Order: sequence, then structure tokens, then C-alpha cells
Amino acid sequence: MSRLLAATVTVVTAAALAVGAALGVVALLEASPEQPNTPLITYEQAGEGSAP
Repeated sequence: MSRLLAATVTVVTAAALAVGAALGVVALLEASPEQPNTPLITYEQAGEGSAP
């Protein structure tokens, strides 16, 4: 196998892997979370539950 052919095959393989990894990352980022995003801690507001 000539060096030029080996370099071409290497570049094409690397580009295909990079595109596949990029598409995988995008798919992971667009996936919806399994649980709703609810806060673990809530604070009472100053005016709640108190008489004026």
C-alpha cells in the first residue's frame, strides 16, 4: 500500500470518526431528561402565611 493511499485512508477514517462523535454528542445533548427539573430546596417568601 503506497504512503499516499495509507494517508488518504487514515484521513477519511479520522473524519468519519469525528463526524460520528459529533453526531453522538448532539444526540446526547438533545435527549430529554428522565426526571423533571424540580428544585430540591424551596424558600418561603417574606409575605407568605403572615398577617399584614
